[in-house]
Amino acid sequence: MSGDTGEPAGQSDDHGDVSIVVAQGTFDILHPGHLHYLRDAAAMGDRLVVIVARASNVTHKAPPVVPDAQRREMVAGLDPVDEARLGHPEDIFVPIEELEPDVIALGFDQHHEVEGIQAALDDRGIDCEVRRASGYDPDYDGALLSSGAIVDRILHERG
Repeated sequence: MSGDTGEPAGQSDDHGDVSIVVAQGTFDILHPGHLHYLRDAAAMGDRLVVIVARASNVTHKAPPVVPDAQRREMVAGLDPVDEARLGHPEDIFVPIEELEPDVIALGFDQHHEVEGIQAALDDRGIDCEVRRASGYDPDYDGALLSSGAIVDRILHERG
């Protein structure tokens, strides 16, 4: 603990000089697009916290194949990531309220709209910038840049 604030060393209610970036996603089967997104997000601040969506909250695409805890563990092991946690089971904004990030980094092709997220943050009185990460352009052919594409390839090749 630092001083008499009751906060862990290096942290305060306003994070001191440390800017926190939050990235979020399903991260079902990791691929180079995920790594690019997290590297890009990490470059937006000093500390990258990744919120891994719970399978029960993934409603915009097929549910993840990999269990929640395993997806969180894999994301936590990636170099750009300082912390990885599972999302809240009911309200996606609860971890944002707890973390009080300076930036929320959306993935290049995530279904969320910057304006919609910003409006929801404003409604909750959360002061943070919403930015979209750049797209990944691999320097090789045949890159599989979605978990769904990887699953489809597996089913085609081995199914």
